[in-house]
Amino acid sequence: MINYDLKKIKALVFDVDGVLSKGMLRVAIITGAYEERIRHRYEALGVSDVFLSSSVKTECMQTLLDKYGLKPDEVLYMGDDIPDYRVMQQIGLPCCPRDAAPEIRDISLYISHLDGGQGCVRDVTEQVLKAQGKWMADE
Repeated sequence: MINYDLKKIKALVFDVDGVLSKGMLRVAIITGAYEERIRHRYEALGVSDVFLSSSVKTECMQTLLDKYGLKPDEVLYMGDDIPDYRVMQQIGLPCCPRDAAPEIRDISLYISHLDGGQGCVRDVTEQVLKAQGKWMADE
């Protein structure tokens, strides 16, 4: 269970390589690679912002904060490796999968009981939606 006021979370941000996937793809909402077809795939799924070929993730995060008028404590970021370290220090709710690098686990407020690419994103997303009364709200 995430020990954080999840009702104030307004944005979920994920690294993809090692979080959404098992580390086999270098495609991301914020990632170090570049493939335009990935942007289209995520946008089709309702992802509002996709950052490709990003070597400085803190700049991408600042862009998101500015664009949507978000405060850092309104953001959950899930990362798994050293390139995520600085951006995770920048936001309110740093999370990681169980198999994240030790340095990332050390700064995470929540470590999922699941590995990257094995349900960790659903774990945190479901907790946020339930806390906000949005889980299965249409049922």
